[in-house]
Amino acid sequence: MAKIKTKWICQNCGYETAGYLGKCPECGTWGSFTEEMQALTKPQMLLTLQGILNESKPSLLNDIAIGKEVRISTNISEFDRILGGGLVQGSLVLIAGDPGIGKSTILLQTGGELCKNNKKVLYISAEESASQIKLRAERLNINSDKLYIYPQINMENIRTEIDNINPDVVVVDSIQAIYSGTITSSAGSVSQIRECCNILMQIAKNKNITVIIIGHVTKDGSIAGPKVLEHMVDTVIYFEGDKYKSYRILRSMKNRFGNTSEVGIFEMNSDGLTCVTNPNELFLNERSQESIPGSAIVVTNEGTRPLLVEIQALVGTTPYPTPRRVTNGVDTSRLLQILAVLEKRVGLNLSKQDVYVNITGGIEVDDPGADLGIALAVATCARDVVVDSQTVIIGEIGLSGEVHPVQNIDKRINEAVLSGFKKAIVPYSNKVTNDKIEIIKVKRLIDAISACIYPVGK
Repeated sequence: MAKIKTKWICQNCGYETAGYLGKCPECGTWGSFTEEMQALTKPQMLLTLQGILNESKPSLLNDIAIGKEVRISTNISEFDRILGGGLVQGSLVLIAGDPGIGKSTILLQTGGELCKNNKKVLYISAEESASQIKLRAERLNINSDKLYIYPQINMENIRTEIDNINPDVVVVDSIQAIYSGTITSSAGSVSQIRECCNILMQIAKNKNITVIIIGHVTKDGSIAGPKVLEHMVDTVIYFEGDKYKSYRILRSMKNRFGNTSEVGIFEMNSDGLTCVTNPNELFLNERSQESIPGSAIVVTNEGTRPLLVEIQALVGTTPYPTPRRVTNGVDTSRLLQILAVLEKRVGLNLSKQDVYVNITGGIEVDDPGADLGIALAVATCARDVVVDSQTVIIGEIGLSGEVHPVQNIDKRINEAVLSGFKKAIVPYSNKVTNDKIEIIKVKRLIDAISACIYPVGK
């Protein structure tokens, strides 16, 4: 007799309960519980466990041998950067992003490059047919006799083909469309995603096969499925960028084998995704050479890479009782804190002004070193003055109006010099010397405003 178990599972975080709940006690989401049934016979349970678990014995740390080729280079420099130098053998990598952002494209390109290194790649497509993938491969100029395309959604059949082919790298596109026959719930449910990911993890660790899975995202931008999915994998990578623009950003949010918060920048064209070797040209190519109110250039730090981005601010009188605070690429709460400092420490009254802040190029800036640039962009637009277009702004703002030091100041200044800037506003506490650029050190926000703001047309 089959054992049937009915339970209610939160589709957001995977919390399980015996009955329906309106609000999830784990993540606080309303209306996220769905009823799922599991039916497993004892032979099926034993077969599943025997299929994914191999007998192993404890080993001494000094007796464990590491192969010469621990990492596999993808031949894509920006992808290798966020992976920490390449794909680690036996690792489980999760890539997520909005529909149409380029997840399937970058992984098909990666598969083609790995085949050039004499690696065997199995591309499992759960959403496209083999002929559709062939059309994309021809557009990307991918032609290899070591790249296997396998349209399949059944996890048991996928395991069988992995055993037969014994590839070096497995790509699963996508995990939400794969289902296991041992669970009665539909594909994409929390139980299916968790079970299929667990099987893939066991395959990766036991067979030393690198597995890359694609994950869908929800409306708020988080990975669909249980939060435990991100804890099970070794690396979590987000694909960001506006699909209506040419650039794409790969951001590493978790990496057990490399630096986190690293980014890789690509440009989408007819031949697929190409690496951007100088991203500052990409983000500053549309910048006006004339100084305009509400514009400031900051040097933000993305992982180990300094990036120059333009911050634009628009301040205008509001017709509504409550002024609006709208941001694009900047945390709204961070902007509210900066506006409070401007009002209290500088005397800039914005209580009846709408404030809009935008990062050109669509990049997300979380670095507190961009605070000073945001404040100056807002102040210049509110007072109709300008910051010199050849000046870069670096600094974090405290609640008392002081300018705090930032990390990697030398790398930021060197990047500004390479981009042709003549002046840099930096925190007073940062120790930096560079003969190729004029360094102006400031202690407080009011000092920075006095040092770099000029009337329009000067």
